[in-house]
Amino acid sequence: MKSVRHDPEVQQALAVYRLASPRLPVAGASGELLGRGTGSSLEFQEYREYLPGDDIRHVDWSAYARSDALMVRLYRDEISPRTEILLDASRSMTTGGETKSRVARQLAAVFALLSARVGGRPTVVLLDDARPSRTLALDALDNLSVLPFSGTATLPELFAENVVPLKRQAVRIVVSDFLFPHDPDALVRRLSRESGALWLIQLLNGWEADPPSSEGRRLIDVETDGSVDLLLDRKTVTAYQERLARVQEGLRRSCRCAHGRFVTLIADRGLPTLCLKDLCAAGLLIPAA
Repeated sequence: MKSVRHDPEVQQALAVYRLASPRLPVAGASGELLGRGTGSSLEFQEYREYLPGDDIRHVDWSAYARSDALMVRLYRDEISPRTEILLDASRSMTTGGETKSRVARQLAAVFALLSARVGGRPTVVLLDDARPSRTLALDALDNLSVLPFSGTATLPELFAENVVPLKRQAVRIVVSDFLFPHDPDALVRRLSRESGALWLIQLLNGWEADPPSSEGRRLIDVETDGSVDLLLDRKTVTAYQERLARVQEGLRRSCRCAHGRFVTLIADRGLPTLCLKDLCAAGLLIPAA
């Protein structure tokens, strides 16, 4: 299989775009990236009520004099840049043929290589059935080319087992279809915990995004091999689209609350179009020149 690092569409994206996250540094020096966590940098972030164990040097005594309430000042944390790309490697990413999984590989490679250019120290975390989850450093990126996408565990299940290795203050990018049972608020809260920034990228194929109505179709669950004969009339398709819209709105709303970003991509459109039309519009990529 072709090396994903040398994929012509990946190389084209690397030549044309750069990451647009304001939390990524313009150079790779330690201390240039400000995260959403709190620490000891000089940039004030917010107040909160004093808790036992807090550094008393951060107590705002003037606020205490005014309100008789102990409040501490929280500051933005100065951190070294790091990027984690969480790639859904479940069977769900193979529905509809090879297009969806191929674009997922390309996206992971593009984000990792663009991050490396600005000192992001990228790591790709493979979300499959491995315990603990496997990680790929930049020099092992071509292993994505032979990734089988054979997992059956969902992201909430992996989090429940505490097998996903996440680093504090990392810029966290998740590539998944998010078509598994989940509570958007709980999932985003877990993903955003101690992160520097959070991007959720929902990758669907054309049929998943807008299934056509038909007289009948046998649907196969790629993760369980179970099947069901279903009449895909307009009523059934409309009900599915409404559920999908609720999932997307839930993730979008939760991301806004976590100061993250959410975007849905249709794999059938191809990487060049997704970069130009969707990822730039979402503010994740910007032209390099």
